[in-house]
Amino acid sequence: MLDQGAPPQSSSHPVPATPGIGARLMRRKPVESLVAEGGQGEGGTLRRSLGLWQLTMISIGATLGTGIFVVLGEAVPKAGPAVTLSFVIAGLTALFSALSYAELAGTIPVSGSSYSYAYATMGELIAWVCGWCLVLEYGVSVAAVAVGWGQYLNELLDGTIGVTIPAALSAPPGDGGIFNLPALIVVLLAMAFLLGGAKESARANTIMVLVKIAALLLFCLIGIQGFRSGNYANFMPLGMAGVSAAGATLFFSYIGFDAASTAGEEAKNAQRDLPRAIMLSLVIVTALYVVVAAVAVGAKPWKRFNDSEAALAQIMKDVTGQTFWGTLLAACAVIAIASVVLTVLYGQTRILFAMSRDGLVPKVFSRVHPRTGTPRANTVIVSVFCGVLAAAIPLGQLADATSIGTLFAFALVNVAVVVLRRTRPHMTRTFRVPLSPVLPAIGFSFCVWMMGSLSAVTWVVFGVWMAVGLVFYFLYGHRRSRLAAVEPAAPAVTAQK
Repeated sequence: MLDQGAPPQSSSHPVPATPGIGARLMRRKPVESLVAEGGQGEGGTLRRSLGLWQLTMISIGATLGTGIFVVLGEAVPKAGPAVTLSFVIAGLTALFSALSYAELAGTIPVSGSSYSYAYATMGELIAWVCGWCLVLEYGVSVAAVAVGWGQYLNELLDGTIGVTIPAALSAPPGDGGIFNLPALIVVLLAMAFLLGGAKESARANTIMVLVKIAALLLFCLIGIQGFRSGNYANFMPLGMAGVSAAGATLFFSYIGFDAASTAGEEAKNAQRDLPRAIMLSLVIVTALYVVVAAVAVGAKPWKRFNDSEAALAQIMKDVTGQTFWGTLLAACAVIAIASVVLTVLYGQTRILFAMSRDGLVPKVFSRVHPRTGTPRANTVIVSVFCGVLAAAIPLGQLADATSIGTLFAFALVNVAVVVLRRTRPHMTRTFRVPLSPVLPAIGFSFCVWMMGSLSAVTWVVFGVWMAVGLVFYFLYGHRRSRLAAVEPAAPAVTAQK
């Protein structure tokens, strides 16, 4: 009923209209709001404890090892000796996107990575799509890398004590096993480190990164002794299509260079150090990848690569005729791949932290433990999910699914840097992409091209993943978004007496 004493509403103060569905889907979160909320979670705040060295090690830790230790054996049969060119193409694709990441990380130094960049430039729906792709990129790549860890663990056990974990417990269904127990174990070990705090995790990661670099340099010193130029006689036996297909698969090995951008709210000087860490890590990783791949193919004919996840250890055995060197490399690989799991898992938890703070996923993911300054519940939930996924899904399917999600997210970052340049041209930027918008456009084109090189099955998986994500967004995130809370409400419809 109307209040009879209420004065009639003045026509000079109209009730704000409720935004239409299109406007709500395109609502943007101001950069200033994103930065101001930095570190704030449910019940506590993240701690700023990471410098340039730790940030660079996080990116290298998340990247280096995945392609060389795990996926190389799958890529060589696709491209032949030209797999080195595939690494270069994948690296160039990553480089163009890395430039855009570096600019946005210095401008918007928050934990959400490309999800937050999209939220500030292209609106909530695109941000959700990007964030959902990042869940695929980080969460699933943790599982994929963990699968390869079990292969090297078996190499190590075989070379030291002469036993291996039975196939039924060291391979997922579809690869001859029932349950991949080692993959689950390495994820849970990484979870234990992360629960201790960001600074402690970064310290452990730095040690593991130095071990993996030493291992790859050792491989080059041993492998070069078995180098045969004849292995390069037919450099591109499967044509450019094979090079492109291998490049799309190997792009999986560059996933993680953007991990530093997920540490924006735990960096001491994020605007200065994030761009430097991203670019420095990518240069180091690409150089090592190309050199190691060149030595590997030179030491072993490409037709003899048989999709083995422990390819490098096997090459060292073949070259030296001794099991010692292969066992030593396997030991280093066990440590190296564990660091990838640790840092990528870290990135996944921080992205979900940012999405939760915005209301798009449940609040439990942004709950911070007051003593350790870490999102504990988030870390446990993500770790258990990734561990079970690693134990139950074959590596190849995981790697390709991860690549397409990553490429899609990277493409959006290249668009975001151009949009922010046009909408906020006077913002302070500690790094600027040269020749913008040309280089971001090239980066976008590379991403689309490599996505087109992936199989139809991968596209189907990606389509199903995106459909599930959109259903979740419209049923949950769209209504609970924090931006929705500040929208003007629709005026109540009242009856006249």
